Amino acid sequence: MSTDRWFFLLGSLSGFAAVALGAFGAHALKARLDANLLAVFETGVRYHMMHALALLAAGWAYSRWPGAAASAAGWLFVLGTLLFSGSLYALSLTGMRVLGAITPAGGVAWLAAWLCLAWAAWRA
Repeated sequence: MSTDRWFFLLGSLSGFAAVALGAFGAHALKARLDANLLAVFETGVRYHMMHALALLAAGWAYSRWPGAAASAAGWLFVLGTLLFSGSLYALSLTGMRVLGAITPAGGVAWLAAWLCLAWAAWRA
């Protein structure tokens, strides 16, 4: 499968997961988590969805401007989602605050992804 199709597939599945997790948080977790941990979970969902859409944009960018920068952007969006949102989901569900130390690495991956996407457009 081509890189752009991988990014569209992963972006679509990531968007699906963000909606499902958002519904899970709103319905199943509302009564089980305190307000602070629920807010952490919701932050994970919000950024998850934004970057699912960004992954679709990376797929489009790769189809238009194929190359290392657009490819790196897509994979960094995937990595950022796993690290940032994944750590927030795990933190909120387990209460293990140490997991919050992983979250900034996901943010850095996303920042790098956005710069790679900009570079792909610039050099085209």
